[in-house]
Amino acid sequence: MAKEKPISSTTKRSYWRWSKTDFFPETSFQTLSSYKTALSQTCPRLSDRLLARSSSTDELVTLQKVSENPMQKCLTWWDLIWLGFGSVVGSGIFVITGQEAHNNAGPAIVLSYAISGLSALLSVFCYTEFAAEIPVAGGSFSYLRVELGDFVAFIAAGNILLEALVGAAGLGRSWSSYFASMIKNDSDFLRIKVDSLPVGFNLLDPLAVVVLLVANGIAMSGTKRTSWLNWIASLVSGAVIVFVIVFGFIHAKTSNLEPFFPYGIEGVFRAAAVVYWSYTGFDMVANMAEETKKPSRDIPIGLVGSMSGITVVYCLMALALTMMVKYTEIDVNAAYSVVFEQIGMNWAKYLVSICALKGMTTSLLVGSLGQARYTTQIARAHMIPPFFALIHPKTGTPVYATLLVTLISAIVALFSSLDVLSSVLSFSTLFIFMLIAVALLVRRYYVKDVTPKNDLVKFLICLFITIGSSIGVSALWNSNERGWLGYTTAGLLWFFGTLGMAFLSKQRVPKVWGVPLVPWLPSLSIVMNLFLIGSLGLTAILRFIICSAVMIVYYLLVGLHATYDVAHQNELSA
Repeated sequence: MAKEKPISSTTKRSYWRWSKTDFFPETSFQTLSSYKTALSQTCPRLSDRLLARSSSTDELVTLQKVSENPMQKCLTWWDLIWLGFGSVVGSGIFVITGQEAHNNAGPAIVLSYAISGLSALLSVFCYTEFAAEIPVAGGSFSYLRVELGDFVAFIAAGNILLEALVGAAGLGRSWSSYFASMIKNDSDFLRIKVDSLPVGFNLLDPLAVVVLLVANGIAMSGTKRTSWLNWIASLVSGAVIVFVIVFGFIHAKTSNLEPFFPYGIEGVFRAAAVVYWSYTGFDMVANMAEETKKPSRDIPIGLVGSMSGITVVYCLMALALTMMVKYTEIDVNAAYSVVFEQIGMNWAKYLVSICALKGMTTSLLVGSLGQARYTTQIARAHMIPPFFALIHPKTGTPVYATLLVTLISAIVALFSSLDVLSSVLSFSTLFIFMLIAVALLVRRYYVKDVTPKNDLVKFLICLFITIGSSIGVSALWNSNERGWLGYTTAGLLWFFGTLGMAFLSKQRVPKVWGVPLVPWLPSLSIVMNLFLIGSLGLTAILRFIICSAVMIVYYLLVGLHATYDVAHQNELSA
């Protein structure tokens, strides 16, 4: 492997600094008096920033100057395919499958993976067009900021950070479960129980904390180095997948598939909403666009190619698991290692556990890369302190952003159980993917100062009908309404809303790579993501609302004023 060349610094200031102006350089935070003045102007500032949209030039050029040093363009399509494989495989199939097969879907978990895979693939198509034309580290945050405006982008940014923290914490807990099951047939063996804490938060996991610190430390050392380590570890993960599928079907019993729908079709969709976590790693590939040599070619290959194959692999692995052992006997924390012990292959238990640990380790490595780059772009926009946007001059990595994600996720991993984490993560992910589909439709049908007002009104009406009917389908399903009239009405509204958009003139043609069958594919992505969101249940929705409320409070007190100052400062300098 060629040695990475250090990036020369573009500033004489030391990277290791942490003064007040590094965290809050904006005018509103210079003094207590200036901050009070800013707070008194909250309403007009909110009106100014609510629908304010960024531009591709700002995201690609202006914001990157905040980092002071550039990231290295060192990745090819080959790296991206393996980064996609390493990020996705291990972050779900070894973590959530056992839990959802046992508790919600039974043998029909294979259908849950197929449904989630289709929804994820639709989201992949939406991501590829944005990533090819706006190749920045911010991923979905930048795409939404360009098309839907600052406020929506902030809500997405908060959920992106929530996804990053919860996803890393969940993987750390799962890593600990598998390691413990190798030592003793008890996935909680290495955890410390504290009776005074509520259930779900009372099993402290110090090993998960250590794993997170090590993985993120490697990610900080260099992107190409992390990619190379991921490639080696992913080969091992690939070998265990072949092993599980082959030996799983050799020891399969069709009787274990009966009953196929023990929890009904409702259980299949509940599980589908949660196992969507298994596919969330693909957005990490889009997030590496700023470090990709030819993003217009490499991003579509990396995203579509890896996700198509992974969906098939997931379905085969889920089917193999439920055919090897009755769904009621599946271990919810370390399913694949324990199942081989249950069929008498004790040696295989250790092989699967070791390889599953490697799979989850690569997910942590790639996740560390992507999560830090999300945080970097959010900091570049001043929605969180720009201190976290600084790129280290030698490693070319966002060290401060990585440390921020690492420390918070380590605290979450120490306390929170896997089932609590997975439902929060899935909601955030599905919400963001739905917004990306909406943003793609806006990108195609609305260009500021170009789109005629009448066309804009028609487009907005069609879009609201499409979203409203999608919410209606989800609401009907979760109200246990199974009559044909409601679904037919909602389905027809969705169809005619999408058809109305199809008859409108598109205002923008993709320059590099475009999603096919617009508006049908993005519209289908909207309805599937909203349906899966509804399937998560009331508890997950309430958690999401509470988290979003906290984000909005932060935005009104800090983020709004920082972005307002930066926007008007840029206008004056322009």
